[in-house]
Amino acid sequence: MHIACLDFEGVLVPEIWVGLAERTGVEELKATTREIPDYNELMTMRLRIMAERGLKFADIMAAADSLEPLPGAREFLDWLRSEYQVAIVSDTFYELAMPLVRKLGYPMMLCHRLAVGADGTLTGYRLRQPDPKRHAVRGFKSMQYKVAATGDSYNDVPMLQEADRSWFFCPPANVVADYPSIAVARSYAELRAGFAAAKIELG
Repeated sequence: MHIACLDFEGVLVPEIWVGLAERTGVEELKATTREIPDYNELMTMRLRIMAERGLKFADIMAAADSLEPLPGAREFLDWLRSEYQVAIVSDTFYELAMPLVRKLGYPMMLCHRLAVGADGTLTGYRLRQPDPKRHAVRGFKSMQYKVAATGDSYNDVPMLQEADRSWFFCPPANVVADYPSIAVARSYAELRAGFAAAKIELG
């Protein structure tokens, strides 16, 4: 059996925090794991900025709800689900992801939880587990699945390195330069071809 592990933001949907930055004009919130490899550092910065600017959970939920899947994402995902079991393995949060998960037909989602105060302030976050993307792939492999994976950022590297086959999807130049051994797909057509070939190669 084969499982495809996909990142969420940047692969199937736009970056939610970038959407919030564009809605509010807070440029610092445009930073993502494409620029800041340390996820805890990134989230600490985001929570600090939201507190300083008086932004609340309702603001980022509105940003998430206003987004649509990337062009071609739903069609690619529908095809992939006909060929593989599919798991979205993301560093986003269930609370933010659900509007977009619904628009993608409710694929399986493995991500984190936000902590929200009674007044709607974001007070923290809870990771599903340490090094969650690598552990997700290891878990599937321990059940004798062959795993093919794709992502776009530094935080996806553990998942891509652990998978049997993997690709960056439309990554920035700095990520490619730092990890030149990982293949790159720059369109859903290329990604589909990669997954199709991997299914045959992995047997």
